[in-house]
Amino acid sequence: MRVAFAGTPEFAQIALTALHAAGFDIVLVLTQPDRPAGRGMRLHPSPVKAFALEHGIPLSQPRSLRLDGKFPDQAAVGRDALLAARPDVLVVAAYGLILPQWVLDLPRLGCLNIHGSLLPRWRGAAPIHRAIEAGDARTGITIMQMDSGLDTGDMLLIESIAIAPDESTASLHDRLAPLGGRLIARALELAACGGLVRRPQPSAGVTYAHKVDKAEAAIDWREPAAAIERRLRAFDPFPGATAVLDGETIKCWRGAVVEGAGAPGAVLVVDETGITVACGEGALRFTELQRAGGKRMPIAQFIQGKSTEAGRVFAPAIR
Repeated sequence: MRVAFAGTPEFAQIALTALHAAGFDIVLVLTQPDRPAGRGMRLHPSPVKAFALEHGIPLSQPRSLRLDGKFPDQAAVGRDALLAARPDVLVVAAYGLILPQWVLDLPRLGCLNIHGSLLPRWRGAAPIHRAIEAGDARTGITIMQMDSGLDTGDMLLIESIAIAPDESTASLHDRLAPLGGRLIARALELAACGGLVRRPQPSAGVTYAHKVDKAEAAIDWREPAAAIERRLRAFDPFPGATAVLDGETIKCWRGAVVEGAGAPGAVLVVDETGITVACGEGALRFTELQRAGGKRMPIAQFIQGKSTEAGRVFAPAIR
């Protein structure tokens, strides 16, 4: 089986690594163009590109695959690479580009997507973040036969895992990514012998995981403490939850729901084990914060560098 792969971030690179380790013939890798990052804003390759280069896998980085879109010349480059590769199947994982119909129709086995949720729940761009933010008890990986809709294709394989009470997007990502690699390898093994069974997604239970926007990071202290605490974990590592104390934007990383009452945002208790802040319902005891331009730090270290005492008030960061 000739396998093409389309993906960009670490989640995709882990799946590509699993396919390579399983011995599949990877004939082409598609990934997004290098992006500027870091203080110098130098161009950096994606994790998928780095893996492809390290292992000598043919690589293409078109800005688009839409032949009728803004970058038709770039799309033509991607088309030529795919036609030359002659893939039997295209595996897609967090690629970041829309696949037009000509791409979906090109491989004889179609395009298989590794999606980080239990479809049809959390279709869309940020399924891991939204599952944590919503307080879901379980999530998982769905291997899906792609169609022209937004994560609407038939389900091929699905496996669930529990979401731990202290789970962050970072930790859940690190558990789901290897599961995605294992399931897609199994799906290709079944596809090779005609053993994949397609099941339409149920019409009930559809939700959408909209892309996380930086503006969502601002904490609204009027919300219940439990909802804010889930958002802390959902937005770790990006974009982080933010509030303002004495005019300085503070990133709030870790906290626990505790009893307490006061004006939303008011600091109730400060000691070396935590800073307790009143919310619309209950309170949050923060154990890890970050000053602007600084590093994440435990509360004992944070209060050494910034004077904080009961009675001060956290204001919401500007949305």
